[in-house]
Amino acid sequence: MSAEAVHFNMHDAKTHLSRIIERVEGGEEIIIDRAGTPVARVVPLVRRVNRIAVGSLAGQVDLSGDWDSARTNAEIAAEFGLGE
Repeated sequence: MSAEAVHFNMHDAKTHLSRIIERVEGGEEIIIDRAGTPVARVVPLVRRVNRIAVGSLAGQVDLSGDWDSARTNAEIAAEFGLGE
């Protein structure tokens, strides 16, 4: 556990969850204590890719003209053992 983490007791954590989440989103690490003993660590999630906008994959995905053809679908089905 980080020496720089801020500690909240269980009651305060429940009461101020929104504020705690805001701080975590800002990069802080929060420790939740029960009876003075640390029991949980709240840390920011690290997103690998931020895809929040429509078209965020534009130019990164190449779908060939036959991506949804009967042949392609049959090949995929065969890979999963779903033959006709």
